[in-house]
Amino acid sequence: MKIAVVCDWLVTYAGAEKVLEQILNIFPEADLFAVVDFLPDNQRDFIQKKKVTTTFIQHMPRARKKYRNYLPFMPIAIEQLDVSGYDIVISSSHCVAKGILTGPNQIHISYVHSPIRYAWDLQHQYLREAGLVHGFKSKIARLIMHYMRIWDTRTSNGVDCFIANSHFIAKRIWKCYRRRAYVIYPPVDIEKFECCENKADYYVTASRMVPYKKIDLIVEAFSQMPDKRLVVIGDGPDFEKIKKKAGSNISLLGFAPDEVLKDKMQHAKAFVFAAEEDFGIIPVEAQACGTPVIAYGRGGVLETVRAIGRDSQPTGVFFKEQTVDSLKAAIEKFEDNSSSILPEFCRKNAEQFSIDIFRTRFKKIFKESLSIDRSIFYE
Repeated sequence: MKIAVVCDWLVTYAGAEKVLEQILNIFPEADLFAVVDFLPDNQRDFIQKKKVTTTFIQHMPRARKKYRNYLPFMPIAIEQLDVSGYDIVISSSHCVAKGILTGPNQIHISYVHSPIRYAWDLQHQYLREAGLVHGFKSKIARLIMHYMRIWDTRTSNGVDCFIANSHFIAKRIWKCYRRRAYVIYPPVDIEKFECCENKADYYVTASRMVPYKKIDLIVEAFSQMPDKRLVVIGDGPDFEKIKKKAGSNISLLGFAPDEVLKDKMQHAKAFVFAAEEDFGIIPVEAQACGTPVIAYGRGGVLETVRAIGRDSQPTGVFFKEQTVDSLKAAIEKFEDNSSSILPEFCRKNAEQFSIDIFRTRFKKIFKESLSIDRSIFYE
């Protein structure tokens, strides 16, 4: 069988790329397609240094840094990639990859990180964060999102098998496309982290500093609790804004190498996570270090963290609202109950999201997809 793997874009190595890496490890002979490929030479190992077939957006002006600005052209771009010579097409999609055109004799399996977030239920949030609530640019943005929703719904019909990265996303797939999805959690490199029982007197958070990650909320909450230390790892567009909010009890490390991040997570009292994520790999990594998680109780984190009071082997605490007061209350609850959250509970919970489990489940669903008798659909 000839297999094509299609992803949205290749610009860095993050959560979606970790899924792509394992798909390519399962199918090393597959050819790779993407809207754009701007991976630097020193980051190409995870795609096995494959030659990537890209779209016309690759050659558009300033595409290397402004590829997202070409979103209105991405549906037509992905449709111009020719995968007609392949028996199986596997897409890894959080934007347009699932819209690749396939024929009746091909099988299309789509691993969906999320239906296009900014076109569906998160449209209003994204418009607010981009300052596009009012005015002419707002009208244009809303028109583009309307077009993207129509295209996204139509192209869902070209997928034979949907796989969601969490039950949260499976619900979103049903809401948007009225299609059922298998659930395979993203692979987390659990073996890269060692469980540590020796905790220091600080909390830690780590993320790219963009609005929806809510790092500013975490920093603001700890600034109002000067007796508690916080270590913040990561950089991004909001770094300077967040730096101005940080009190003397908060250390902003900026970008840090993996070894520093691992060390800080291993010895922290707890990892603080305030975003609503589709899955959220880093809270699992923190638990692999034996570190509890204090998280906003929405999205995929509800499937990866076991809350105090709900489980006999808890691994963390949830807060109900993305507000300073709600987070502060959760931190106080954690400190009152921290003795009931053991490092071995955290590690054991994290192990269910391992790379081996991802590969085993993906292979199983892949084989099941091949065995379906498709003649029943047109007899």
